[in-house]
Amino acid sequence: MIALTIAQIAHALAGEAHFADGDTPDTLISGAVDTDSRLIAPGGVFVAKPGDETDGHLFVEAAVEKGAALAIVERRVDARVTQIVVSDAVAALADLAREVVKRVRDAGVLRVVGITGSNGKTTTKNLLARILEGEGETVSPKASFNNEVGAPLTMLRVTETTEFLVSEFGASAPGEIARLAGLVDPDVGVVLMVGMAHAGGFGGIEATFHAKSELIRALSAGGVAVLNADDARVAAMAPIAAEQGAAVRWFGRGPAADVRADDVVVSASGTSFTVTADGISLPLRLRVLGEHHVMNALAAIAAATTLGVSLADAVARLETVEIAERWRMQPLGSDRVRIINDAYNASPDSMSAALRTLAQITGPGERTVAVLGAMSELGEYAEEEHDRVGLLAVRLGIQRIVVVGDAARRMYLEAVAQGSWDNEAVFFATADEAFDYLQGELRDGDRVLVKSSNSAGLRFLGDRLGESFS
Repeated sequence: MIALTIAQIAHALAGEAHFADGDTPDTLISGAVDTDSRLIAPGGVFVAKPGDETDGHLFVEAAVEKGAALAIVERRVDARVTQIVVSDAVAALADLAREVVKRVRDAGVLRVVGITGSNGKTTTKNLLARILEGEGETVSPKASFNNEVGAPLTMLRVTETTEFLVSEFGASAPGEIARLAGLVDPDVGVVLMVGMAHAGGFGGIEATFHAKSELIRALSAGGVAVLNADDARVAAMAPIAAEQGAAVRWFGRGPAADVRADDVVVSASGTSFTVTADGISLPLRLRVLGEHHVMNALAAIAAATTLGVSLADAVARLETVEIAERWRMQPLGSDRVRIINDAYNASPDSMSAALRTLAQITGPGERTVAVLGAMSELGEYAEEEHDRVGLLAVRLGIQRIVVVGDAARRMYLEAVAQGSWDNEAVFFATADEAFDYLQGELRDGDRVLVKSSNSAGLRFLGDRLGESFS
């Protein structure tokens, strides 16, 4: 965090400071901010966030032992550290992020990019960060730090010399993106797609559209909306951008896009295509697996070139990216048995894209195996969407369909109903049972996709399979 006095922090949080021995209102605080006492470093700021299972106030003393110089709390605790008492620790974290970003903006050259969408946020964030790091100091989220805690923690990592802040905005209910984006007033807002992810929390696809469009409404004056020309719902956000006085930059596969892809060729080692931006065309070989990542790359290029990066530099830096993120289309195993571990997140759209990738990259004499778990947060749409995945797996000709977990059972039932008989589709209640089966079932030439939502835990099954067949 940039250096601020205790008085300045207390004022920004509308909190009351209680000083430990030796501290005064003018004492400077500049350490990193965190809500996890285990991650506190000397001089850091610990935010005592109440939780569903535990309470951060129980760990203030542990944070002090790690070297915390300040604690933000909702009630005073018996600990040898200066404390700022606030009414809501999570809201205070957001207020501190807003204050820090504003000060850096006012004093330097910081520009902010916000990214949202039902799928692809983390991959696009990583691709864009890789491009921008070649231009200047760049801050972007670790993993998927995109919620009410993770997003402000990312923002608080900016310094006086940071040139680019890339913020990823996730949400499971209306209003969340507006609150997060409102902390930084992005210069560039990227909307990737509007799909069924989190539809249960939003209340349907139209509500999802309105939630994702909150990012466009938060753009700073003179900002740029980077929109997916191939997604009708995202394209419908262009009038909202106009209302905000923001320009629109389109990305997509069609000829009308400002940044587009042609001549797409998918293989087991990545995807090659020609990218065109502003009349310049260059070949790009993206090593991240899956044709669906072409759109994420185009979005990153569109945002980067909006910020003044040359197309040649953007392409060269993207070609250095080997994987999007751990557990996201992550290649494991060996040439004998290749494992694709994509079990960090799942929605109907990403499940479909991953299954299609499995079918595309499996060659003659090789066998497709899909290990599938539940998709979370679909609400009333869960049964129908799990049925659709089972149907798609059969229609794509996936040769072994392994469904894991009671919440995903409908995928198995639909696959059997569509003709996957004679053990072409199997069901296991636990990942351990599935692992034991796959240990005996997999053979040389198999290409295996492991795909589920994070809550299903299949990412660890994917890791075990990768180690077993490495």
